Amino acid sequence: MNVERITSVDAALVDAVARLLPQLAPHRTPPDLDTLNRVVASPDTHLLVARDGGHVLGMLTLVLYRVPTGCKGWIHDVVVDECARGRGVGAALTEQAQRIAREAGAEAVELTTRPEREAANRLYRRLGFEPRATNAYRWRP
Repeated sequence: MNVERITSVDAALVDAVARLLPQLAPHRTPPDLDTLNRVVASPDTHLLVARDGGHVLGMLTLVLYRVPTGCKGWIHDVVVDECARGRGVGAALTEQAQRIAREAGAEAVELTTRPEREAANRLYRRLGFEPRATNAYRWRP
């Protein structure tokens, strides 16, 4: 298995994302070619995929951003194909995101996961993520 940052999008990647995304967020519409191209065109957005041969096993998006208090990172849309869970795919993706963030000088990387995702919660703790005592809010226009 190898983890790579996506720098160009093709139909096969669009299909892979369309296969994976419903396993994370069943009610979300998978992105089309144009949307994925905009994601990978952003220099501060890192779309990572784990592949075994040509087969995409999982994906993760790391967003790096600067604010007055420094460089920060946020991990979004982590999903590992059901058939590949328990094989270290999530760990490999997250560790690569941590390396990228460290090299970019990020002071912290944050993420969220639902409490019922027990395996994900164990993984993130094992990789050094700490739960924060905070309120999470969302605004939807």
